[in-house]
Amino acid sequence: MATAAAAAGKRKAVFVKVDQLKPGTAGHTLVAKVLSSKTVVQKGRAGAGAGAGPVARPTRIAECLIGDETGCILFTARNEQVDLMKPDSTVIIRNAKIDMFKGSMRLAVDKWGRIEVTEPASFNVKEDNNLSLVEYELVNVEG
Repeated sequence: MATAAAAAGKRKAVFVKVDQLKPGTAGHTLVAKVLSSKTVVQKGRAGAGAGAGPVARPTRIAECLIGDETGCILFTARNEQVDLMKPDSTVIIRNAKIDMFKGSMRLAVDKWGRIEVTEPASFNVKEDNNLSLVEYELVNVEG
């Protein structure tokens, strides 16, 4: 039974499907196809030339529609993540979290997660189940 003990030492990532994502959850690893990418913020300091220091680094944010065979969701890509999230590419998103934006879910990866471009997936994205179109209302439960 040494193999079971060895396997327990190294945790294999559990892949989730898009339709399993819920508000307020984190630590998701999933394979998804990028359907579209739209840059929403491109900030850089005007006139910041060479030697202006780390403050001059531009901020880029793109909203990318990604999905799998169960549904799709908007992914918020930041800075170098934007370059990986190209339409028609397939990505493995590791340790992603759900952010809420105006009452709807967005998937995001912070410094603790990562995005890898992988082999093209064989699935077709279920585009008529967009989780980012579902509005959630914050409900306080009286105990």
